[in-house]
Parts: sequence; C-alpha cells; structure tokens
Amino acid sequence: MASSLKKLVSCAILDLDGTLLNTDGIVSEVLKGYLVKYGKQWDGREVHSIVGKTPRDAAAVIVEDYGLPLSLDEFVSEITPMFSDQWFNIKALPGANRLINHLKGHNVRMALASNSLRENIETKIAYHTGWKESFSIIIGGDEVTAGKPSPEIFLEVAKKLNVDPSKCLVIEDSIPGVTAGKAAGMEVVAVPSVPKQSHLYTSADEVINSLLDLRPEKWGLPPFEDWIDSTLPIEPWHIGGPVSKGFGRGSKVLGIPTANLSTDGYSTVLSEHPSGVYFGWAGLSTRGIYKFVMSIGWNPYFNNAEKTIEPWLLHDFDEDFYGEELRLAIVGYIRPEANFESLESLIEKIHEDRQIAETALERPLYFQYREDPYLKISFHGANSHL
Repeated sequence: MASSLKKLVSCAILDLDGTLLNTDGIVSEVLKGYLVKYGKQWDGREVHSIVGKTPRDAAAVIVEDYGLPLSLDEFVSEITPMFSDQWFNIKALPGANRLINHLKGHNVRMALASNSLRENIETKIAYHTGWKESFSIIIGGDEVTAGKPSPEIFLEVAKKLNVDPSKCLVIEDSIPGVTAGKAAGMEVVAVPSVPKQSHLYTSADEVINSLLDLRPEKWGLPPFEDWIDSTLPIEPWHIGGPVSKGFGRGSKVLGIPTANLSTDGYSTVLSEHPSGVYFGWAGLSTRGIYKFVMSIGWNPYFNNAEKTIEPWLLHDFDEDFYGEELRLAIVGYIRPEANFESLESLIEKIHEDRQIAETALERPLYFQYREDPYLKISFHGANSHL
C-alpha cells in the first residue's frame, strides 16, 4: 500500500456537501417533489451544473433551466424550508467518519470550508457525532465576500490556522472547489461527486474515486492502518433480489459467470456507495451460502450507461439460476473501478480480485458475516459452501 510522497502538508481543509455528506441525494429528492407542482420533472441533468455552487447560484440555475414562473427570491424562499426539513436525513458518505476520526486521532488540524450558509453547516453536522468538535475552523459561504471558485474561503482558513496555504491539503468534490483550492496555492485532492466526470478535474493534484481510496501518506500525513491484505473492512450493507440476465458478457466475453441483480428499487442504496470492487457472502434461496466478489458502477471498460451490480459467486454451478432469490451481505472493499487497456488485463485483474476476496473471507473478521440473518432464506435442504 506504499505510495510515493507528493508533498508535505500539515493540515486538511474539507468541503462538506458531496465530500463528507451525501447531500446530492437529498437535493434531488426535494427538487423532484417541488418541480411537480410546476409541471416539471427533475431528471438529474442539472446536477453537474449546481454541484459546488453557492446556494443562491445553484438556485438561479434551477429557475432558469426549468423556466420556473417565479423570481429567484421567491424560489429560494419556497425551497429553503423544504431543504431544512431534510438536513437530519443526510447520511455521511462512505469513508467520511473514518477520515475525520483518523486525522483527529493523529492530531492533524482540520477545517471545514463550505459554500453553504454557516447556519446550515452547523445544522447538518450536528446530526453527526463528533464532527463539530473535530474541526478547528468552520467557515461558511456567507462569511466571505465571494464563495468558491474564489480562493477567499480557503485563504481565510489558512489565515485563521496561521499556516502557509502551501501546507494545506484541500479535499473537494466539485470543480468550483478544486479551482478555489488551487487558486489559493494549496494541494487539492478531488473526489468527484458526479459520476463519470473525473476527466474534468485536470487541475487537481490527485483525483480519487471515493474517500475510501484516500492515501494520506502521499501528503506526509499518517497512513490509515485498517487495510488488511489488500482489503478494507466496511460497515456491512445488504442488497438482494431475483437473479436477472445481464449483458451476456460475463460468461461469453470474460469467462466469468456473474449473477446480475436488477437495480430497480435500489437507486438510493447505490447512490450511497461508491463504485468499485467489493466482496462478501451471498445467499441463494435454493442452494446455500457462497463467497462472492462484485463490481458496482459503470464498468469503464464497457462504459455502462447505468450504475450496475455484477456479483460473481465463487463456486462452480452446474446450471443457471435465473429468477432465484439472491441476497448479498457486502462486508469489504478492494479497489476503485478502473479502465483497462485490454480485455486480457481486465480478466487478469478480476481473477486477482477473486483471490483477494476468497482469502480475506477466511479471516474471522469477515467469516463471521456468513451467519448474517439477512442471508438466511429458505435453502430447501441445500448445503452452505465455502
């Protein structure tokens, strides 16, 4: 897991919405309900246009692009209470608590710099234990004359921390945030919150898929110590449904028979978890329990249009089992999605993922989840498989 040192920093400045909190999901849900009364349908197409903007600038985009028959101020006054009612529902993004606890535990100073109003920042983080006291400085967009992409908010943080801007590491999900961090003379890690947009973050010093992939040691900060044999333990989560026919490429193209699940009804769950390669235990309704490794995401090599779930049950089956109930307990993370120059290199990597997962699941830390009650559907006398 060793990584080459990029630059020594002494503090971290974190964005909030889209970086630490899954705010985009709440925003989409509120706008979806709000726009109906004007005969409009929120389809998410404006997400890339509003990510990272100040609340007022984001509101202006919505009013203009949807041709709403009201002024900007009227829209803001109507929508603001609807958002405020939902702040308690915003979940921390995977890796957020881990990062905050890690830096705090190693006495690395942290600041929170967000385009959101200071009052809203305080409300949002109040629902996440230990967050407020972890930050030495908190600055909202209403406490500076110009929000991101202006560097002012980051320079103000550096001034309050009494540290040179070049010694600050900024972690941001939006292009305005990345632009602001670089303009402030800081090191910037981008964690894009909008799918398939990584190529637009060229000014960032590093682009990562999610906070799970952050390597603090690259910046001279203490490394995470929770990776185990190329795997990262995560809070288990579940997904299930009947096995469906996929793209027909698993067995035919890759020689790897994936048991695909429909994403219908799971859009919220999928939005809460980064794309990447995971592993865990699978329960098949008529057969038993098996190890699995799985990809979630857009599969860059095949450039999927939708986020998909493609589990590979690590067992040789004699027949297809389309339509059978499959339940998954996802317990660990291996790596982010990646593109490959050739089909051969993709297949080689998938088999490497399999080996990592098979070995890891023998560890007591992961093996215990084989008894997860979620997996216990009727097996009709079938045996469990290791």
